[in-house]
Amino acid sequence: MKQSKYKGKELLPLFSVIDAARDGAAQAVDSVLRYYEGYINKLCTRTLYHPDCQPRMRVDEYMKHRLKIKLIYSIVSMN
Repeated sequence: MKQSKYKGKELLPLFSVIDAARDGAAQAVDSVLRYYEGYINKLCTRTLYHPDCQPRMRVDEYMKHRLKIKLIYSIVSMN
């Protein structure tokens, strides 16, 4: 079966991977996290100002960790 693509990125075979992740397969959970990593990084990007007053774009690691935990929790708690 040909893998579907969206904007050049292969789509996650949702039902099989999420069912496996919901059943506790660590590899499936990891593949879901890797699939959404770019989106999570975009959500967690913040502008920080250094002492020289120059703005820098950085990923807020604390927020990234929290979003990953929420994603895992939502997968595991699906009915």
